[in-house]
This record gives sequence, structure tokens and C-alpha cells, in this order.
Amino acid sequence: MILNEKWQEQIITWEYDSSANPKLADVPIQVFPAQLHEEGATRIIELDLSETIGTAYSATTPNLLANYIRIQKNESIKSAVNSTSEVFFIMRGAGHTKTEHGILEWKQGDAFTLPANSGLEHYADEDTAICWVHDSPMLSYIKAIPLKPCFEPAFYSKEYLDGKIAKIREAGIKENRNRNGVILGNPASEKTRTITHSMWSLYNLLPVGAVQKPHRHNSVAIDLAVYAKPNVYTMIGKEIDSEGNIINPIKAMWKSNTIFVTPPGWWHAHYNESDEDAYVFPIQDAGMQIYMRTLDIQFVKK
Repeated sequence: MILNEKWQEQIITWEYDSSANPKLADVPIQVFPAQLHEEGATRIIELDLSETIGTAYSATTPNLLANYIRIQKNESIKSAVNSTSEVFFIMRGAGHTKTEHGILEWKQGDAFTLPANSGLEHYADEDTAICWVHDSPMLSYIKAIPLKPCFEPAFYSKEYLDGKIAKIREAGIKENRNRNGVILGNPASEKTRTITHSMWSLYNLLPVGAVQKPHRHNSVAIDLAVYAKPNVYTMIGKEIDSEGNIINPIKAMWKSNTIFVTPPGWWHAHYNESDEDAYVFPIQDAGMQIYMRTLDIQFVKK
């Protein structure tokens, strides 16, 4: 059978000048309040923006889906997804997770990652909420199934993360660093310095009175406010003026255990006008962006 005519039915073309930069739906600034996981039955709560960003599958960003997992005391829930990378952060509570590798115990402030797997079961010893982010939208877009894991599971205890922050805190404040945090890594993604091959995470301290100046990048940020008192916030905008100030910014307030989305390419700056240190845990698809050499992170230097 000669296929020429049949395959030609799939042909479509566009004139270059009008189509070289196609307009896709914007990723919005979006807040998912902690109230979503603070009461109700044990369940997984998808933070789904698919109708807004135009995907045919659940997604918070084109490449990632964020979820809140709520587990009532002495209950459990299973999670299974077609992904290459999963990142978990324990927002509150304590318990353990059964994996194909064994049992992992966790508590508030711990984080852990898993590669492609056959599914997990999470058990709560007390009322628990977990932030769960994975890259299943990326695989759904290209209709892919992982052949094998790309990295080994990793566990980052609260004590480990707080200890790392404590070592750099004073120097970071003194030098007025743009971000005062530690990037979480895995030996398999050492070259890209990312938590997995596809995803990037930072445990970032925002000290009392600090202003972390604007920066931007081409990855979308799923920002988990780990802890914040009132008057901690991020200013987000498309452009900056000649003095490095964000023009017509939108204010995203930090509230403990709340996620907000920062769009790609938008400038954002963090402010702590409260009387306590604040912490944020952003999760991005920057692993892929760094590997493709397209992250293009930029900082205001004034």
C-alpha cells in the first residue's frame, strides 16, 4: 500500500511571521489556600489549572501537577501516578509511607522524592497534610511511560534542612543575597544541581525584615509557603523599571501551608515585614529547563 496520499491528509502549514511565536494560554498567578486541606475527609486534592492553561489532563503548570494530600488521624490513602519524579513535603502531621523499597517514616518539615514507581500508601499517626508535586503532565503531553527509574529515592529531614539553613543564615543576611537558601539535590542530577532530573526545589529562608530583590526565570514556580506570619509576601510582575522595581506588581501573601503559582518569565521579589523568619519551598520544572539550557535566570543587581 502506497501511503503518500493518506499521509498527506495530515499536512498543515503556517506563514512564518504570523506563526513563529504562537499564543498559548498564560499560566496565571494562582493561590491555593490552606483551607483546602485543613478539614474534611481523607483525600487527594488536585490543584488543577487545566481549564485555564488549556491542557487535556490535570495540571498546575504545563509540566507539573501539585496536590494537597489530606489524611485524618489513623487513616491512610494510596497515591499512584504515571511520572518520572515525585516530590513530597510534609506540611503538618506525622506518619509513614509504604513504598516498593520499604517503609519511610516522616513528620512535619520533612521532604522526600521518588522516581517512577508502582504506587505508595501513606499512613497518618495524627492529622496530616502533604504537598505532593509530580511531572505526570509532561508525560501526558508526549504520551510517554517511564521505562526505568532515573534516580534513587531521597529523604531530606527537617533537621537536615534547618541545619543547612543555619550554616548560611548570617552570611546570607550580611551579604544581602538574592536568595538565602539551599537547593536540594540528588547524585543522579548533580550536573544540573536539581532535586530530580526534571524538577528543582529550594528550601529558602526569608529573614525578619528581609527584601529579596526581583529575579525571573523561564520555569513556572509552585511556591509552598512553609511558614509565615502576617505581612510576608511576594510581589510579582512582568516588567521592571530602570531602578529594578517591579512595575504594577501583584501581591501574593504568604500563609503557612499555602501554595501560590508564579508564572514563567515574571519578575518576583520576596518581603518579610513580620516579626519572625519565614520559609518557602518552591518546586519547578527547572530540571528540564537547565538541561535544555533555557532557564535564563536573571537577577536585579541594583
